[in-house]
Amino acid sequence: MLIVKSELLAGLALELEKIVPGSGARAAFESPKVAEHGDFACTAAMQLAKGLKQNPRQLAETLRTALLAHPAFVRWVEAIDIAGPGFINIRLKPEAKQEVLREVFAAGERFGWQADNGQKMMLEFVSANPTGPLHVGHGRQAALGDALCNLYQTQGWQVYREFYYNDAGVQIATLASSTQLRAQGIQPGDATWPELAYNGDYIADIAADFLAGKTVKSDDREYTASGDVSDLDSIREFAVAYLRHEQDLDLRAFAVQFDNYYLESSLYTSGRVAATVQRLQDAGKTYELDGALWLKSTDYGDDKDRVMRKGDGSFTYFVPDVAYHIAKWERGFSKAINIQGTDHHGTIARVRAGLQAANVGIPQGYPDYVLHTMVRVMRGGEEVKISKRAGSYVTLRDLIEWTSKDAVRFFLLSRKPDTEYVFDVDLALAQNNDNPVFYVQYAHARICSVLAAWGGDVSTLQTVDLTPLQSPQALALMLQLAKYPEMLTAAARDFAPHDVTFYLRDLAACYHSYYDAERILVDDETVKRARLALVAATAQVLHNGLAVLGVSAPQKMERTSL
Repeated sequence: MLIVKSELLAGLALELEKIVPGSGARAAFESPKVAEHGDFACTAAMQLAKGLKQNPRQLAETLRTALLAHPAFVRWVEAIDIAGPGFINIRLKPEAKQEVLREVFAAGERFGWQADNGQKMMLEFVSANPTGPLHVGHGRQAALGDALCNLYQTQGWQVYREFYYNDAGVQIATLASSTQLRAQGIQPGDATWPELAYNGDYIADIAADFLAGKTVKSDDREYTASGDVSDLDSIREFAVAYLRHEQDLDLRAFAVQFDNYYLESSLYTSGRVAATVQRLQDAGKTYELDGALWLKSTDYGDDKDRVMRKGDGSFTYFVPDVAYHIAKWERGFSKAINIQGTDHHGTIARVRAGLQAANVGIPQGYPDYVLHTMVRVMRGGEEVKISKRAGSYVTLRDLIEWTSKDAVRFFLLSRKPDTEYVFDVDLALAQNNDNPVFYVQYAHARICSVLAAWGGDVSTLQTVDLTPLQSPQALALMLQLAKYPEMLTAAARDFAPHDVTFYLRDLAACYHSYYDAERILVDDETVKRARLALVAATAQVLHNGLAVLGVSAPQKMERTSL
């Protein structure tokens, strides 16, 4: 139906130009709030009437008459009605809605994709410091980041996934000292155990493997333990590599892969931090006060100027962030998106201010940020707050082991990132229509069962006669399929992968309604093949949408009730 809509918009633009030159750019369709009103709505008459000093309803009637005579509208439109003060409601012919099936068959897995735009973009997400297992909040980042990457790939972007982490600093020092204490036989609860030390059982596992002189390998490093409990540097290196390996296992279980791991320490060793500070000083965007170096961030909309270098000579944490994003820009990423917790909200203004002050050609608003809230976990009607593995929080791996990768991804993506989310483990395990991921996957499996019972070659369905697809349920299902491409575009633009979950639930509901209304494997061969084409196209779009979320589309499923 992409071609249908394109032809109708072109026709609308042409007729609007005849009424008011230059108004063709206003050609647009909306979705009526009430489905019975039609398939497309147009408000152009109300927008133009005031400037023309005409009654909007009369102008709508004039436009309606012109549209009814336009060849594209003659071909694809069944009726055009005027409602209220000048709404133009357009009802499509069945053959217009049937066109979407041919488009789905022609594009397959790339249905709804835009052409390559030749631009590179980076998504930085998860970015957990290697001080412990990934928690559920990291899981929400991983799901969001990977789904946004997939969404932007459908929109023609060359997408690059990056994991940025702090491989030095106070937290890493605490990790090393905690591991050393465990290696020395000291444990949580002992009189000499520090209050700020890490308490999880994973620290004891690291210590045991360090003493055994084991070698650990992660995606970005490999290290062999010295086994010397007094060698704190070796303990630190081993612990970081160990936990990076553990995080890799978590991400692998979640089917998330990164193109690169970027170390914060490299910004210092490469001289990028020093060069960034010097650039800001040379631009006259800094000043000295009370022994500290300040950035004039208020020049760029921040609520107050920010300290860059403290009196002890160390840099505040946003300075390497500015250097890092200059590096992103210089690496050719014209768009950058950072996915972080809501506690990072305060960094946005100062990082963007630093980038503008550096005057390296970076546009305002770079980078984009997607901030998310934490996740509460419910199991057996009670909130789960700790994990034996981590000691103080529920880990991503716990959640995957309790449910599944598919359930965790779909659930964590089913709400806006900045809204609080309660993950119900029991619901994620339910095999009924209360479980949204099961409901959507079951629709796909149900179609696969029908196609398997038929036993024919699905590729032969792309040329069948679609005329029999006239029922209200069939037409509603085709119209829902046609919404998929624009939904992808809007979801990417708004950083809203939750829109994909909503769409898939609506599509599954449309399919279940259709399945309940019409038997597919009927005796009439023409009718049967038309209906098979409809459900096969639906399966393809369900598969495509689930793939954007990183969720599988199973061909067989059991259920307890639906």
